[in-house]
Amino acid sequence: MSICNGIACQLRISASHFLSNCRPLAHQTKCRNISITSGSRMPNSGIREYSACVRPTSLTRSGVNVQCPQYITRARRRFSATVVASHGHIEPPKPGEQLNVTFIDKDGEKHHFQVAKGDNLLDIAQANDLEMEGACGGSCACSTCHVIVEDADMYDKMEEPDDDENDMLDLAFGLTETSRLGCQVKMSPELDGLVVRLPSMTRNLQASDFEQK
Repeated sequence: MSICNGIACQLRISASHFLSNCRPLAHQTKCRNISITSGSRMPNSGIREYSACVRPTSLTRSGVNVQCPQYITRARRRFSATVVASHGHIEPPKPGEQLNVTFIDKDGEKHHFQVAKGDNLLDIAQANDLEMEGACGGSCACSTCHVIVEDADMYDKMEEPDDDENDMLDLAFGLTETSRLGCQVKMSPELDGLVVRLPSMTRNLQASDFEQK
């Protein structure tokens, strides 16, 4: 009996000590906000916010009401998305408004297409699965859509390349007097019958490669 009484006494003391430590937490709610952002500065990076809160709860065991904290974690995520213009999608020309363009690929094979006014050569090539990369997405920031106009007279009918295009053409492999960037050449009635050749290779150099870091 003395042993049992001793154990019961220790249990009462432990329970009393436990209650004295836990009860103050029953009246407290602790919250912590954590913001996590991607290390990249890209505009489309997601932002995640996390909130961790401590809330009191009640446990009943053997008739004793014990106040203990329960940790509840709630996560809120916010994502931003920007619609990116797709390339390689073109609409079929209206009847009677077809414009003709021919691509000569790296193997010398000719590919003839009928396209609409305003379509650029990069979109036409990609829509028809020709090997034209367009690494910058048609923003005139690389030279991977380099084409060579076969007819000098047809080249003269095109609008003059601007400074940005000329800068990128300087990086192109196999540059010629009639070289252009496919993303900058839009089909027009004056260019009906245009023939362009794809160079044997391209250099994937972009304007961002030369920016100071």
